[in-house]
Amino acid sequence: MRRFLIAGNWKMHGTRRESVERARQLRDRLADVAAVDVLVCPPFPYLIAVGEALQGSRIQLGAQNAFYERKGAYTGEVSPEMLWDCGCSYVILGHSERRHILGETDDVVRRKLALALDVGLRPILCVGETLEQREAGETMSVIERQLRSALEGLTPESLEQVVIAYEPVWAIGTGRNATPEQAQEVHAMIRRLLRSLGGDTVSEQVRIQYGGSVKPDNARGLLEQPDVDGALVGGASLDPFQFEAIVGEAVAIGRGA
Repeated sequence: MRRFLIAGNWKMHGTRRESVERARQLRDRLADVAAVDVLVCPPFPYLIAVGEALQGSRIQLGAQNAFYERKGAYTGEVSPEMLWDCGCSYVILGHSERRHILGETDDVVRRKLALALDVGLRPILCVGETLEQREAGETMSVIERQLRSALEGLTPESLEQVVIAYEPVWAIGTGRNATPEQAQEVHAMIRRLLRSLGGDTVSEQVRIQYGGSVKPDNARGLLEQPDVDGALVGGASLDPFQFEAIVGEAVAIGRGA
């Protein structure tokens, strides 16, 4: 039986007080959730405060980015070791906002992912196509390129630690989202590629999330797809009630309800 991973990417939102209060609400509202893995990724300055607010709960802590060096004269960067020291267990890498707004290349993402794994963090590797690429029929080739660049050369044991998040760029923050059928088509391709890179066990173990305007009213249709193993939630994760509802859909599907 699949075990869903529902992750909240809080992006660059909120004050320390708001972030801690949100974390406390989630801790209390999701106290009884054991069948689904839940993760929140607050901004860097609030990682420790949010982690403290989540203590005693099953909700895990993640970061939104990491650098590709352990230490050094890299003003403004944060290393995976620092994130681990702050209590993080996951880190989002290669998000489209970093690729397309901040210019991160496939090679940069690959270097970040390799070091995150070496430190012991579980990377959530984001891949996805722009609207122009989808309309040009390039969706699969773009995603295959991004995946091969980041994952080729990893051992099966390392591959199993990676989470893949398919996030069509045209659906992030736009209110649009891929249909369940569109998501499933891409997720199935990713699963096949994982099988070619690491074998059957890897393809079965690696969780593939969908991200891109996930909300309570569309979460079930997406999560019911056979190759969708969770959601990377943006705006809706800032509202504890909406995020709880998305987690609830995952719990219900896991129970067969």
